Amino acid sequence: MTPLNLEPNFREAGKRYFNAYTPGDDFYESLINTHRDLSDEQSELLNARLILILANHIGDIGVLREALTIAREGV
Repeated sequence: MTPLNLEPNFREAGKRYFNAYTPGDDFYESLINTHRDLSDEQSELLNARLILILANHIGDIGVLREALTIAREGV
């Protein structure tokens, strides 16, 4: 099993960035814009749906278990 990548790994095909953190900033801006004007309940639902969509995309149960463990450690 490939270990979970915890290093910055954001990129966009065909786009060049001058700073390594810029793609992460772009994602964060998109995430904030997606939540804009939602109630707290709608925001929680959006987060839950996003988690399930991305988990399905990853598909590897071992990777998902590792991610759950790591995420829980910080709570």
